[in-house]
Amino acid sequence: MSPPPAPARATPAHGLVGFVRALRGQGVRVPVGATLVFAQAAAAVGSTDRRSLYWAGRATLLTRPEDVPAYDRAFRAYWDGRRSSTVEVVPLEVSLVLDDEPDEPDEWDEPEGTDPDRGDRTVVAVRFSPHEVLRRKDFATCTPAELAEAQRLMADLALVGSQRRSRRHRPSNPAARRGRPDVRATVRGALRNGGEAGRLHHRQPASRPRRVVLLCDVSGSMEPYSRALLRFAQAAVAGRSRVEAFALGTRLTRLTRHLASHDPDAALAAAAAAVADWSGGTRLGEGLARFNDEWGVAGMARGAIVVILSDGWDRGDPDELATQMARLARVAHRVVWVNPLKASPDYQPLARGMAAALPHVDEFVEGHSLASLESLAEVIRRG
Repeated sequence: MSPPPAPARATPAHGLVGFVRALRGQGVRVPVGATLVFAQAAAAVGSTDRRSLYWAGRATLLTRPEDVPAYDRAFRAYWDGRRSSTVEVVPLEVSLVLDDEPDEPDEWDEPEGTDPDRGDRTVVAVRFSPHEVLRRKDFATCTPAELAEAQRLMADLALVGSQRRSRRHRPSNPAARRGRPDVRATVRGALRNGGEAGRLHHRQPASRPRRVVLLCDVSGSMEPYSRALLRFAQAAVAGRSRVEAFALGTRLTRLTRHLASHDPDAALAAAAAAVADWSGGTRLGEGLARFNDEWGVAGMARGAIVVILSDGWDRGDPDELATQMARLARVAHRVVWVNPLKASPDYQPLARGMAAALPHVDEFVEGHSLASLESLAEVIRRG
C-alpha cells in the first residue's frame, strides 16, 4: 500500500535530518553526505508530496536492496507514527542495450531512460570490454584475429623474478645504521667536516631479481598453445635481461637470442626457424637432461625460477624425467609447471610425464589464457 498523503506543508530541514537519524537507528548504513543529497532531492520533488519524499529518500539514502524493509519501517514510524506496514513497490520495466564500443558515438547516445519504440520503458545501456572477454578465452578456441590481439596484449605483462640477495653492497639508510661499516664514505664525511667523523656510514647487501628460465614445449600436442606461450616468452626475454628461453621437443633448442628482438613477428619467425622439431614428438626427460648438463646445474638454474610450459605428454622414459626433475629441483629456487590442460574441470594429471614430474614441482598452474599468464607472472614475482 502506498504511503498516505501528507498535509500540505513543507518539511523543515531538521525534519529530514531527524529521519536520517531514525533510519540509522534501524541499522541502515547511510553514506556520509547522503543527508545533503536527500535534502536537495526533497526540495527538487517537493517535500509536501509524501510519495515523492519516500522515493527521494529511498533513491539517495539506501545503498543495498536488503535495506528497503528497514527503510519502510523507519519511514512509517517517523512520518506517520506507525510501527509496521509495507510500501507498495511499483515495478519498473527496464530494457537492456548491449554496447561493446563505449568510446565510439553511435545511435545509442540518446539519454538513458527513454525508448521511442517501447513507450515509457526505461533503457539502460550495459557496456562490456572486449579485452576482458579475451583475457579469459582459451587460446585453443581463439580465432586468428583474437589470438593476434591476445599476443599484442602480452607485451604489457611484466615478468620479473622475485628478489634475491646480491653479493654487491649499497649504502644503507642513514637512519637504519645497520650493515657493515663503509670506511670510504665515513672518511669522506670526516674530510668535509674538518676531520671530525660525525657519523659512521654503513653498507648493506643489495638485491636483484632472480633469473627466470622458460622451457616451452613445442610438440604436436601443444600446437594450440605453443605459439601463444612463445609470444609470452618473447615479451619476457625482450623486456628483461635475466630471462632465458628454451624450446622442448624431441631435442632442446635455446631461443634466448632469437626472442630478444623487440619486433614480435620477427622474433617468433626466427624462433620457429631455429626449432627443427616443431610440432613433433616430446622427450621431456632427454631435453631436461641436456639442459641440466649444459646449462642448468652448471649455473643457469642455480637460484633461478624455472618455468616449464608443457601438457606433460611425453614419449620418453618417465623415470628419466623424474630423475632430471629431481636434479633441477635441487638447484633451482622454485620449479613452476604450467599446463594449459589444467583449466579443464575434469583434468587429472594422469599422463606418465606429468605424474613423474609433479612430485618435484613447487607450483602447478594453468596456462590456457591471457588471464592465466597474468597469474603466472604474479607467481614468478612472488618467487
